[in-house]
Amino acid sequence: MKIPPFPIPLSLPRLSNYPTTNSHSILTRIVRHKQQEVVHMRRQQSFEEIVQWAEDMPICQDFARALCLKSDKSNSGFPSSRPSLIAEIKKASPSKGVIRENFNPVTIARAYEQGGATCLSVLTDSAFFQGSFANLWEVRRRVALPLLCKEFIIDAYQVYLARVAGADAVLLIAAILPEDKGQRLLSLIHSLGMQSLVEVHTLAELDRVMNWLPLDMVGINNRNLEDFRIDISNTQRLLAARREQLDRQKIPVISESGLDSPTALSMVSKAGASGVLVGESLLKKPDLEQAVKILLEFPKK
Repeated sequence: MKIPPFPIPLSLPRLSNYPTTNSHSILTRIVRHKQQEVVHMRRQQSFEEIVQWAEDMPICQDFARALCLKSDKSNSGFPSSRPSLIAEIKKASPSKGVIRENFNPVTIARAYEQGGATCLSVLTDSAFFQGSFANLWEVRRRVALPLLCKEFIIDAYQVYLARVAGADAVLLIAAILPEDKGQRLLSLIHSLGMQSLVEVHTLAELDRVMNWLPLDMVGINNRNLEDFRIDISNTQRLLAARREQLDRQKIPVISESGLDSPTALSMVSKAGASGVLVGESLLKKPDLEQAVKILLEFPKK
């Protein structure tokens, strides 16, 4: 069965007001809205068709391998100096509002690629981040780098849709997934030939996801998704506690959020991060290609 022209015409429910933290945490509001989205999507495009289309997609790129090959690694498998860059494509966020007014996902992706990014992350949430699966599809058509679908995944439908849109890897957020559901979604992702970046914020979450097998990559988010506050030392704390175990299992670690300078990249790299995910600080710069080059120019000692 041939893949239909993308975007698949899905009409998603809208928020009456832009998300705030007045009554519930931002993460809680996002998850509740995702539950509505999945219901709407399943009504408009059958699950069976999405599954067929996903299974007809070409072979994925090895996202984790691309990151590890690009980073300068020590004998242990962890980087000695230079982490790989996952550059993020997003227009807005709940905490900052619109980040980049002049937003063209393909133009941004090409600039990141020219600047030296190893992989790309594309926000697909529409209600809170003004993204879309169509953006992911357009980037996939025009750029050769491995792609991460950055979404709040709570349902298998979203995983299949990510594959149809061209994702090589999918984000799973530990904070919103019980262990059994997380494992099922991880297994589904692997069955479609994709990989997963499993995101944690706390040591308890990290310990919990170490039971999700097999893990491709772990992302340590320096941003608390309950209130969106950032503490970049979070990566250092979690790696100080569990680096030996992660090293033993050869699981690459990606540091996420708040990494806006060569100094910050150097700090998380020395702590043991194989890669970094950076978006907002790059997107605020007028020249994205140059911004990536400057970010990656940090001391190797």
